[in-house]
Amino acid sequence: MSCNSSWRIARRRLCIALAAWPLAGRASVGEERPMDGLRRWGSGEFRRLGFLVYEATLWAGGDDPLRPPLALELLYRRALRGKSLADASVREMRRLGFADDANLAAWGEQLVGIFPDVRAGDRIVGLHRLRGAQFFHNDRPIGAVDDVAFASAFFAIWLDERTSAPELRAALLKLPAA
Repeated sequence: MSCNSSWRIARRRLCIALAAWPLAGRASVGEERPMDGLRRWGSGEFRRLGFLVYEATLWAGGDDPLRPPLALELLYRRALRGKSLADASVREMRRLGFADDANLAAWGEQLVGIFPDVRAGDRIVGLHRLRGAQFFHNDRPIGAVDDVAFASAFFAIWLDERTSAPELRAALLKLPAA
């Protein structure tokens, strides 16, 4: 094979690769995104000691944003360890009184295994399904807890009337104007 012929083959392969490149990052057919089929509701900020920790957005499947299916999207503005996220979640579920210590301990272990360390700009989405919860980090599935009681307790952290962040709850439950 001549050098000229090899060059043409290499150039053709490069052109094909460059033409296909924009399609490489797209989801495959049938792959679901956490918010598919859900309608955007409200959004707000969560601050601790004056520092912005994350921005939250609620997505719901019907006219009642408190009933599954729903998704809570958290866009982190600070770096946090996954274990800290899990521990804070368990603390809030305990404060709300949704489970006994045995369940909270088991759920805490599951969350430590699911939640990654996050950096500013990372996003975690929790999807409340009828049979439990599924979690995504930057649009990639990272784990699930198939327990209805867990899902109810976890999403109550933000959506229960007794939440520790009532202003954020009010912002999340506000349906934006059409």
